Amino acid sequence: MQISIITVGKLKEKYLREGIDEYSKRLSAYCKLQVVEVSDEKAPEEMSAAEMEQVKRKEGERILGQIKQDQYVIALAIEGQMWSSEKLSAELDKLALHGRSQVAFVIGGSLGLADAVLKRADAHLSFSKMTFPHQLVRLVLLEQVYRAFRISRGEPYHK
Repeated sequence: MQISIITVGKLKEKYLREGIDEYSKRLSAYCKLQVVEVSDEKAPEEMSAAEMEQVKRKEGERILGQIKQDQYVIALAIEGQMWSSEKLSAELDKLALHGRSQVAFVIGGSLGLADAVLKRADAHLSFSKMTFPHQLVRLVLLEQVYRAFRISRGEPYHK
C-alpha cells in the first residue's frame, strides 16, 4: 500500500520531527510512505471571514495539486467521523482488498481545509472534537496508521 500524507506547512519543532521520523521508519516495513508539505499561506493574525476563506482556498489549491486522480483521499477535519484504531485498520484493509492501494491523508493548515478539498475527499476523519495544532496531528496520524497496520497483521500493539 502507498500512503501519502499531504499537509500544509513545514514541521519546525524538533520533538515532533523526531516522533515523525520514528513512525516513518516503523511504517517502512508495512507500506511506502510519502509526506508532501505544501507551503502555508502567509496571513495576518487578525483576519476577516473573507480573508480566512481566501487563505484556505489558496492552501487548498496547493493541496489539490498534489492529489493524484486515483488516490483515495481521507481528509482530517474536526467535523469528520471519529473512528477507532480498529476501524481505521479495517478501512485500510478494505481499500487494499478493492484495489485502492493509493491512499492520501490530507491535513489542512491552522484554519482548516478548503471546501474544494473536503469535496474531493472520499472520507472525512476526525481525531477529536478538540482542536489540535496541525503539526501534532501529523504525528498522531502516523502513529495511528502504524497501529492500523499492526492490528491488520495481528501483531501486538499497545492498547
